Amino acid sequence: MSVVRHIAGHTWHGRKGAVENAFRYGVDYLLLDAEAEAHAPRLFARNRAGVMSLHDSDHGGAPGKGRGAAWVREVLAEHGLPAPARIELLAQPRILGHVFNPVAFWLCRDRAGDLRYVIAEVTNTYGDRHSYLCHRDDHGAITVTDRLHARKIFHVSPFQPVEGHYEFRFDLRPERIGIWIDLTAGNGGVVATLTGRVRPLTLGGMAGTLLRRPFGSRRVLALIHWQALRLWWKGARFRARPAPPADEISR
Repeated sequence: MSVVRHIAGHTWHGRKGAVENAFRYGVDYLLLDAEAEAHAPRLFARNRAGVMSLHDSDHGGAPGKGRGAAWVREVLAEHGLPAPARIELLAQPRILGHVFNPVAFWLCRDRAGDLRYVIAEVTNTYGDRHSYLCHRDDHGAITVTDRLHARKIFHVSPFQPVEGHYEFRFDLRPERIGIWIDLTAGNGGVVATLTGRVRPLTLGGMAGTLLRRPFGSRRVLALIHWQALRLWWKGARFRARPAPPADEISR
């Protein structure tokens, strides 16, 4: 049985280029062993309805058709990578049944607990999804000093081109997490961060989340559209949605 952990953290986004824009919001993530029985308060549910819940169908494959950690193991095998000893999921939970995760993370660890691979699972507001498989070239343990790279091939924001490269940095400690994603595309791009303290999920923590952010991912969607309106008002160029990539994962 594995303890479900709660990150009441913050996300910060800063746009690079001629049209500047930045914002910082509070956000709630859960972190759990994706293949172990979850130890959590009664109001939390795993793969069933609950006040707060995480469902395998929401992750590891197309939205609503996910297969959880089994998908992760298949992806790693297809890319010729050794099977991890433990797979963790870091994601925003369903709140009262609704979920939208702009980005969730599959964290793959070896027997010593070192981080070896990360799959960044990106979902846009159109319902499309693409995942980026991140690891060191030598497949060694990922540390805070490592910069992992992936070519952007998936449409996320209509105000950013589908071009450029991501740089990922991960600082995942037992008591605190930090994730930094830096997209560079020509003279523009965006920097996005997720930081926060890690604590066991408790009834008090759940109550605090529901009081601070009662609408959960509905609030996330509303804030995304609010920032899009601000960018449009500032004169940022709008780009139509292209067809999603044929492959569901790249690296």
